[in-house]
Amino acid sequence: MAEVGLSRDAFGRLVLRLADGTSHTGVVPVRAFPIAAPEEGVSLMSADGHELAWFDRLDVLDAAGRVLVEEELASREFVPEIRAIRSVSSFATPSSWRIETDRGDTTLVLKAEEDIRRLARSSLLIADRDGIQYLVRDIGGLDRHSRRLLDRFL
Repeated sequence: MAEVGLSRDAFGRLVLRLADGTSHTGVVPVRAFPIAAPEEGVSLMSADGHELAWFDRLDVLDAAGRVLVEEELASREFVPEIRAIRSVSSFATPSSWRIETDRGDTTLVLKAEEDIRRLARSSLLIADRDGIQYLVRDIGGLDRHSRRLLDRFL
């Protein structure tokens, strides 16, 4: 990343310095494909929504720049991955689901079956009533009990 530099200002905002010497404060990294290809296609956007820089892969950034971008992305992105579905309160909606995620156990409330979106053949995105998106990366990777519960809603 010789042509650009990344740092934080005194307020913790991301600052991008371009090769032409211009500096942009409050830069926001955005993944092009946050679920399907999280390591590929990252854009650095200005505070007013204009693309300032594009990186085909995160690994093209130097170590310090990559850490800054990953920290910023982590603070903006919250998509827990469902590892198991323990129980559902009802097979009609709305229903409460007790789930195990990569971030711990929790309960989500499914308002309607339309809140389950198929991303690819074997992956789903489930939105709860609070707007939190939960990812099922691979339906086949879930245990048998979880798949049976999920099948009732698909």
